[in-house]
Formats: sequence, C-alpha cells, structure tokens
Amino acid sequence: MKPATSWVAALFFAVSLSACASSGDGNGGPGEMEIRTGRVEQITLTQMQTNHDTGIGAVLGGVGGAALGSLVGGGTGRDVAMVAGALGGALGGNYMEKKHYDQPKEAEQVIVRMNSGVLVSVTQPINQSLAKGMKVFIEGTGNEARVVPQN
Repeated sequence: MKPATSWVAALFFAVSLSACASSGDGNGGPGEMEIRTGRVEQITLTQMQTNHDTGIGAVLGGVGGAALGSLVGGGTGRDVAMVAGALGGALGGNYMEKKHYDQPKEAEQVIVRMNSGVLVSVTQPINQSLAKGMKVFIEGTGNEARVVPQN
C-alpha cells in the first residue's frame, strides 16, 4: 500500500470513529432520562376512546365465514362462496368486536404544573390516589404518558 493511500485510509478511519463519539452532557443522548416532576393543578373527569381493536374478531369471523362457505356447492361456486363467506365473516366479526369492546371508558384529564413552570395535560385512566396540589411524576411520553404520585 502506498504511503498516501494509507494516510487517506487512516484519516477515513479516524473520521468514522469520531462520528461515533458520545455527545456532551445534557444533550439527551442514549440512556439519558429526564425526571419530570410537578404539582397537580386540576383534575377533570372525561372519557377516552379505547384502542382495543385487535383484529381478532375479523380473523375469527373470516375463518368461520370461509368454513361455512366451503359447505356450499362445489367447484367454482364453492370457491366463490368461500371468498364471500370469508369477507362477510371478517366484516361481521370486526363489527362485533368494535361494538362490544371498543367503548369509551371513564378517564381523567390531569393538568400538572412542572417545576419549570410549564403546564402539561395528560388524559389517563382514573387514578384515585391523585389529588389537587399533590406532588407527582410524569412517566412516559405521548399517548403513553401517565401521572403518578410521588411517595
């Protein structure tokens, strides 16, 4: 290997390694976690939509519909009946699942004044141990955020 080529390779290797260097303190790098604390300002009862739609109703309905369709006729007519049964069963199963399991449930909107002064609103299932003025943590982010009391 020529000296110029080895210098270019060494420079490339050094630049590649420096790109992997860790960021400075407090930059939110991997493994860093912010502990968010504050006090409850307000608690309001509300409802929240569940996201219980797993698709199991559609799958079971589709399998059942295909099984029933296979009992009809023979040849191409039987194939058509199986497809129609699977589609109809999937639609019916999905409807039934949503009707019985995808109902709004009681929840609470908790407004927390963070120690930094910022107000944060979290809608979550009812937590009886929360009260106005209580010191709390906010765990998680986005739709998964929850307000829990400090002990």
